[in-house]
Amino acid sequence: MGVRPENNLAVDAGLEVGPRGGIRVNDNLQTSDPDIYAVGDAIEVKDFVSGDPTQVPLAGPANRQGRIAADNIFGNAARYRGTQGTAIVGVFDRAAAMTGASEKALRRANHPYRKVYIHPAHHAGYYPGAEQMTLKLLFDPKSGRLLGAQAVGGAGIDKRIDVLAVAIQAGMTVFDLEEMELAYAPQFGSAKDPINMLGFVAGGLLRGEHPQVDVETVLSAPTAERAFLLDVRTPEEFASGHIPEAVNIPVDDLRSRLGELPGDRQIAAYCQVGQRGYLATRILLQAGFNAVNVGGGYKTYKLFYSNTTWAEQTGQVRVASDR
Repeated sequence: MGVRPENNLAVDAGLEVGPRGGIRVNDNLQTSDPDIYAVGDAIEVKDFVSGDPTQVPLAGPANRQGRIAADNIFGNAARYRGTQGTAIVGVFDRAAAMTGASEKALRRANHPYRKVYIHPAHHAGYYPGAEQMTLKLLFDPKSGRLLGAQAVGGAGIDKRIDVLAVAIQAGMTVFDLEEMELAYAPQFGSAKDPINMLGFVAGGLLRGEHPQVDVETVLSAPTAERAFLLDVRTPEEFASGHIPEAVNIPVDDLRSRLGELPGDRQIAAYCQVGQRGYLATRILLQAGFNAVNVGGGYKTYKLFYSNTTWAEQTGQVRVASDR
């Protein structure tokens, strides 16, 4: 719901505050009166990613601000470089975490970005107890610089969001994630850690190795321009749930059934989480089709659209679904 700063003392003292009431400070944490410093939840800070003023009430930044203000007061010059909003919350056995810019914030700032979703296990799948997580990465479409990330799951969420928080602070790109060396044993992670997988997917997208489209882009396209939806999972998976209007051709059968596909429409292939969709996209491109992979596959689709009908997804109706 948001937090409103308790700024009465600052306002009464005639200090400048921002539009949301945050006490304005410079990089040294001085207010508009240079003899008065302010720190913590009540101040307006610089967003580390965008550089814009914002309010992020978190304990970690507040503690660092207190140390920096004390250094400056006693003559040891120090500056606060901004807040990127790294946070985590636990609800029963689930956790949700984020760092850096959200997609909503990037859209609001009209900042260009690309995004990828992956759904890996938190450690090697053959080792007992592997739990699936969902990771979302936002990055600059030209340089690949990391802009933000979110994670939802159980075990291992804090580890991955902390790694991504450091990567954002260091100004790293998706290509750096590909090469990142992280601790591995099967009970702790995978030889290709989820962080590496984010880099592989995002880096390949920027290099043009596998064209990708977001599920909402596919579903919001006008009927005349809509891509041909190709589900490349097994018939059993397809029968248990699929994106409306999709046609099922398992990836193992795809090369022998290319004649069933339209040559005059874009083909949007998808699987459960993206890997088979990627393989299908490569097969289709090599066969001369205009093909893209639906990022994150059916798993990502279900996160957003599992309780809505096709008409609702495309904006044709606005009533509650009975499904």
